[in-house]
Amino acid sequence: MVLKIQNVTLYTGNGEKQLNTSIAVEGKVILAAGDEADRLQTDTVIDGTGKTVIPGLFDMHVHLGMDGVGDPFAQVAGDTPALSAYRHHLNAQKQLKSGVTSVRNLGSKWHIDLDYRNSIADDMMAGPNVYGSGQAIVMTGGHGYPFSTEADGEDGVRKAARDTLKAGADVIKLMATGGVMTPGVDPGSPQLSEKEMRAAVEEALHAGKTSAAHAQGTAGIQNAVRAEITTIEHGIFLDDETIELMIKHNTVLVPTLAAPYYIVQHGESGGIPAHAVKKAVDCFKIHQESFKKALAAGVRIAAGTDAGTPFNVHGDFAKELELMHEYGMEVKDIINAATLQAAKTLTVDQTVGSLEKGKVADFVILNEDPESDISAFRKIHSVYKEGECVHESANKLEAVV
Repeated sequence: MVLKIQNVTLYTGNGEKQLNTSIAVEGKVILAAGDEADRLQTDTVIDGTGKTVIPGLFDMHVHLGMDGVGDPFAQVAGDTPALSAYRHHLNAQKQLKSGVTSVRNLGSKWHIDLDYRNSIADDMMAGPNVYGSGQAIVMTGGHGYPFSTEADGEDGVRKAARDTLKAGADVIKLMATGGVMTPGVDPGSPQLSEKEMRAAVEEALHAGKTSAAHAQGTAGIQNAVRAEITTIEHGIFLDDETIELMIKHNTVLVPTLAAPYYIVQHGESGGIPAHAVKKAVDCFKIHQESFKKALAAGVRIAAGTDAGTPFNVHGDFAKELELMHEYGMEVKDIINAATLQAAKTLTVDQTVGSLEKGKVADFVILNEDPESDISAFRKIHSVYKEGECVHESANKLEAVV
C-alpha cells in the first residue's frame, strides 16, 4: 500500500523547505517527496493542510539508563541490571513520542544499551533506532568511573576499546576531561591523553565505527580533536585555536546546551549534588559563548541533549532545539543538525536522516511550522518510524475520499 500525505510544509533535512507539497510512503520506505509525490496516484491520501513534516529526529547524546532525577549517578548505582533495562525501555519510549526516532546512547552500565538496541532490531519490542557505546572508557578515577570501564596507558585503553567493540558498540565513548556530575574532578582538567584516545580511535576506525569524547576543558578538547575523535560532547571551553583545530579535522560538536541549563535552573533545591550545581553555574555562560563562536565559525554541529542528567528528562528534545535557536542558529540549520548532519556523523545517511526517495520512512508531522514558532517542535501530531505511525495525537488527519 502507498500512503500520501499532501498539502504539507516539508523540511527535507538538507536545508531545503518546500511549501504545499506531499510525501509518499510505500511500506518502510519513502517513495517520493516534493513534486514527484504530488504527481503520484496512491492508495491512500491524507490531507495534511496546516501541518509540517520533518525527518525523524536524532538525539545524539542520551543516557537511557538515567531518568533526569536530581542525582542520576546515585540512581545508576542503585539499579540492578534488570531494573536498568526496564528504565532504558521506558525512556526510549519517551524519546520516540517526542519525535526522536534515533538516539545515540553514550554510556550505559553493563553495556545494557547494546542489548536493548538488539531487542529493537530483532522486533522483540518497539523503540527508536539505538546507536550505543556500551560503557564509556575512562582513566582510573575519571569522570563517570562508577559505571564506566577504567583503563590507563595506550595499551590499556586499546584493550578496553577492543573489548567494547567485541560487546557490539556502535561508537566508542571516551572521557577526555573531568565533568560536572563526578565529585572531586574539574570539568576543565584533561583526563585521557591524546595518545590514549588515539589508540581507542584507531580501534574504532579499524572496526568501521565512530567515536565520541566527553570534552569540556580546552586542553582536553584539543587532545581529543588531534586524536581524530568523531565528535566533541559539550565543548564548554572553546577558544579560537580549538575551533580552528576542529574545522581542520572536520570534528563535529554536540553541544548539549540543555544539560547545564537545567542544573542551573533547579539548583540545589532540586536535590542536585552541591558540587554539580557549583560547576554548572561556573560553566553556564561560557558554554553559551563557546556554542555561538563555534556556530559563527562554521563548525559542524549535531544536536544532542545529554538527556538523563538532572531534570534533563527524556522526551524533551525540543528544549535543546529552542536553546540552539536562542543562541543564534537558524531553524533550517537546527533541523539539519538534528537530522541529516546527525546521520552523517553516524555514517548512516545513505538510509536515514532526510526525506528523500529510497530512504527509510522515519518522519514527524508537526502541527505548526517551527520557522513561525520555535515551540512547534513540541507540537507533535504524529511520529512515523519505518513507515508505521508509532504515535499520534487525538486529532487524526482525515483521509481524502
